[in-house]
Amino acid sequence: MKMEKAKVYFTTFKATAHENLLQKLHRLMKTAGFETIDFQEKYAAIKIHFGEYGNLAFLRPNYARVVADYVKELGGKPFLTDCNTLYVGSRKNALDHLETAYVNGFSPYQTGCHVIIADGLKGTDEALVPVNGEYVKEAKIGQAIMDADIFISLTHFKGHEMAGFGGTLKNIGMGCGSRSGKMEQHCDGKPSADKDLCVGCGACRKICAHGAPVIENKKATIDHDKCVGCGRCLAVCPKDAISADYNDSIAMLNYKMAEYALAVCQNRPCFHVSLICDVSPNCDCHAENDIPIIPNVGMLASFDPVALDQACADLCNKMEPVKGSILSDSIAEHGNCEGHDHFHMTHPDTEWRTCISHAVKIGMGTNEYELITI
Repeated sequence: MKMEKAKVYFTTFKATAHENLLQKLHRLMKTAGFETIDFQEKYAAIKIHFGEYGNLAFLRPNYARVVADYVKELGGKPFLTDCNTLYVGSRKNALDHLETAYVNGFSPYQTGCHVIIADGLKGTDEALVPVNGEYVKEAKIGQAIMDADIFISLTHFKGHEMAGFGGTLKNIGMGCGSRSGKMEQHCDGKPSADKDLCVGCGACRKICAHGAPVIENKKATIDHDKCVGCGRCLAVCPKDAISADYNDSIAMLNYKMAEYALAVCQNRPCFHVSLICDVSPNCDCHAENDIPIIPNVGMLASFDPVALDQACADLCNKMEPVKGSILSDSIAEHGNCEGHDHFHMTHPDTEWRTCISHAVKIGMGTNEYELITI
């Protein structure tokens, strides 16, 4: 049964002396129906990417302040949130993650609300959420995100080296997964130990309830026949010697990501905002950012995350590539392919359409939309 077209609201980054960009974002959200949500005395999780330390492409905290203040204006209790990363970096545990968030400007004093790392100190504080998808039966979502009454995504739309682009569905699906949830999306759920890094401390063996880690000659190996993919060993390893095997296809990653996004959004009010600015070729998880692949486009808002991602992708593909960017260089290398997709051209081994199509299939939303410009 075909769904009706979703309404996606759009405005450019053009501002005037009478309305700056922060005021314009507030007006965009209001026009899109933000005030139809009952926020009174409700906890509202605002899912955002705080940016890896060294990256400068992430959204400015001023935008988060607009959303948080709007929630409080409507009687709600907002908090900014994200989950710890699967890879080793400045956001792999709650203490480093909070420090990075504060260094990047997301302090309570700047944003007007607190920051809560949803999956806890070591990424093990998770809620098991039944979703009964084709690939995911029980999603592992950061507990604080599932404890919230209302869910809001605030997304920096950019390129991505695995998913094609990092949009709303990725911000929700991958971003809200606990460390073991991220592992489940990236692979078959079985971690491995790097013997060059392992010191044989046995922390992984102690935390495992299934006897999967085996220590021999002061080095750990993971018995995949016994491993259930819970990810606890990743959290406790002091040398970051245990990691996920990134061996699933891009399509499988996209399918699982869509089903994780459904687990987060089902059965509660949700609202989604996406800003197409500083469109770096790679995720904000990188500790650096290259020059944008396209010029800034604008701000979008919708109750439908699928339509929002589709609209963002369509708008991006209408833009001229930035000269000297990875996209521009790739076009020059392959020839000016008429009708190419900017994100696939930036990372030829990726594609994003399977995430959209699967999200439509499972009832997450529709990719048919009406773009309403304000």
